[in-house]
Amino acid sequence: MMINSIYTHKEIFLREIISNASDAIDKLCYVALTDDKVGMNRSDFAITVSVDKENRTLTVSDNGIGMSREELENNLGVIASSGSYKFRQETEEKDKKDADIDIIGQFGVGFYSAFMVADSITVRTKKYGSEQAYEWQSSGADGYTITECDKEAVGTDVIMHIKPDTDEEKYSEYLESYRLHALVKKYSDYIRYPIRMLLPEQKVKEGSDPEKPEYETVEEMKTVNSMVPLWQRKKSDVTEEEYNKFYSELTHEFDKPQRTITVSAEGSVTYKALLFVPSSRPFNFYTEGYEKGLQLYSAGVLIMDKCDSLLPDYLRFVRGVVDSPDLSLNISRELLQHDRQLKVIGQNLEKKVRADLEKFLKEDREDYEKFYENFGRQIGYGIVSDGGKDSLKDLMMFYSSTQKKLTTLKEYVERMKEDQKCIYYAAGESIAAVDKLPQTELLKDKDYEVLYLTGETDEFVLQALMNYDEKPFRSIVDGDLELGGEDEQKGDSESAELMQFVKETLGDKIKEAKVSHRLKTHPVCLTAGEGFSFEMEKYFKNFQMPEPIKAERILELNVEHPAVKAMAAAMATDRDKAALYAKILYDQANLIAGLPLEDPSAYTDMVAQLMQ
Repeated sequence: MMINSIYTHKEIFLREIISNASDAIDKLCYVALTDDKVGMNRSDFAITVSVDKENRTLTVSDNGIGMSREELENNLGVIASSGSYKFRQETEEKDKKDADIDIIGQFGVGFYSAFMVADSITVRTKKYGSEQAYEWQSSGADGYTITECDKEAVGTDVIMHIKPDTDEEKYSEYLESYRLHALVKKYSDYIRYPIRMLLPEQKVKEGSDPEKPEYETVEEMKTVNSMVPLWQRKKSDVTEEEYNKFYSELTHEFDKPQRTITVSAEGSVTYKALLFVPSSRPFNFYTEGYEKGLQLYSAGVLIMDKCDSLLPDYLRFVRGVVDSPDLSLNISRELLQHDRQLKVIGQNLEKKVRADLEKFLKEDREDYEKFYENFGRQIGYGIVSDGGKDSLKDLMMFYSSTQKKLTTLKEYVERMKEDQKCIYYAAGESIAAVDKLPQTELLKDKDYEVLYLTGETDEFVLQALMNYDEKPFRSIVDGDLELGGEDEQKGDSESAELMQFVKETLGDKIKEAKVSHRLKTHPVCLTAGEGFSFEMEKYFKNFQMPEPIKAERILELNVEHPAVKAMAAAMATDRDKAALYAKILYDQANLIAGLPLEDPSAYTDMVAQLMQ
C-alpha cells in the first residue's frame, strides 16, 4: 500500500532497480581505486536484464560490490534505509578527490517499487571480499527471510516474480523484451555502465540458398543503453549530425533545430543542459494538447519527462534536457523535495536562452526573422506577463511602413526624424489592411515611419513598454498624433454645427464627431478615445467577460471631401437625407476599422435608398 501511494507509474520500478545496480558497481569501482585485488577494470562492469517467461521472472543482475547479511537486513529490511546514501556521506567525509563516483539512489524504498509488479522478490548477493553469499526473499507483506546460498561471482541478482494478469493490469508486458528495452531507453539510457539483455535478431539461416535466403529469429545479447549522454560530452566532440539526431529522438520532429544551446554550470547548483529552438512551430503549439517542459535528469536518470518549471512560459517553445546531481528528490525520485535548485537553474537557463537569441538576431538576421515568425508572439508574452520589459524589448520586431520588412525598435529610433516626438504604430489584421487605413495618409506624406502591428498581442506589448529610448508609442488611429505643422483649427468653427448634427443623429453610438486633421482622400474614419483600442476590443471578444470590452468611438470627418460636403448641403435643405449620410458614413468608418456593423441589412438599405 505504501509503495503504490508513493509512485504514480508502475513502470518506474525498472529504473529504480537498475539505478541500485549502477550504485553497487560505482561502489566497487571506488574500492578498486585503492585495492588491486578487485581485479576488474571499468570496462568489465555491466548490468544484465533477463527474462524467464515460463517461470514469470524478471532478473536484474550486476557485478558490483554486493551485500553482506547485515547490509541486507539494514538496506532491504528497513523501508527508506539507503546504503547508497550512507556510502556517499562516507566518501564525502574522506574527501577522495580522485574518486569518479556519482551515487544515484538515495532511498532504500526504491527497491520496494518492484512490488508494484512482482508478488515476490528474491535477492541473491555476494559481498566483495566475502566467501559467503546470501539470499533475501519476501512477498512484501509478511516480512522477509535471509538464508545462506551458493553464488560464485561477486554482485547481486534481483529476481522478481511478476504478478499474474488481471482485467485491469497486464503485468505480462514486463516479461516482453521490447517493453523492457523501451523502459531502459526511456529512464536509464544514460546509466554509465552497459545494460545488456537478449534481443531478437533476424538472421540468414545457416545453409540456406544465397539466392533465396531463409531467415530465422535468434536472440543475441546486446547493450541497449547509450551510457554517455550527449550533454555530458564537450561541445567540440559532438557533431551537428549527432545533435540533430538527438533532437529528432527527443521531439519526434523530422526537421533540424534552428538553434542548439549547450550549458555547463558549476556553483551553488551544478548542472548541464542541452537546449533546442525548433525551426518550425509545432502544429499543436497553441492548443491544450501541447505540453511544455524540459526533460529533467538526476545523474543521468530521467526524473521528469516534462518539467514545466525550468523555463518561463514565454520560452515554452524551447525543448531539451537538464541534468543535475544536486536535486533534492522525494523518496520516489518522481518529485522534487523543494524547488530552490530548480529556481536557480531556471533563472540561469532563461538568461542563457535570451543571450543566445540576442546573438542570433545580431549574427543571422534572416534566420532570426524566420524564428520570429514562429515564436515572436512568445517574446511579446514575456514582456506583458513575465515582467521582461527591459530584457526582451530588443528582441521584438514589427513590420515597417518605410522599410517594407521587419524592423526592431532600436532600428526605428535610429531612423527617426529630428522633429519626430513619438514612435507611430497602427494595428490591424494584416499588413495590407493596416496599409490602407485612412489615418496612414498624412504620415506617409510626411515620410514618417509607422510600425504595422498584426499580432494579437502586439498592441499590449507596446502599452506594457510605454516607451522606447524615452520615445512614447503613439497609435495613429487614437487621439492627437502630435505632428508639427498641423492646422488644428482649420474648419473647426465653420463645421461646429455639422459636427453637432452628426453627434445628435448617431447618439450614443459615438462619443463625439470632430473635424479630422489627418484625413486627405478619405471622407471618414473612427478613432478610439482613452482606454481600450479597437484591436483590444476585437481581442477580448474571444473571451467571456463580465461586461463586454468596448472602445470609445470618435467619428472624424474630412470636411473637404465631397461626401461630407454633400451631407453639409443636405443639412440645410433635407435633414432626413443628411441624417442618412451621417449613418452611412458611420457604418463605412466601422468597416474601414474592421469592426462589425450592428445591422448590415439596414446599411445596404440606406445605400440603396441613396441610389434611387
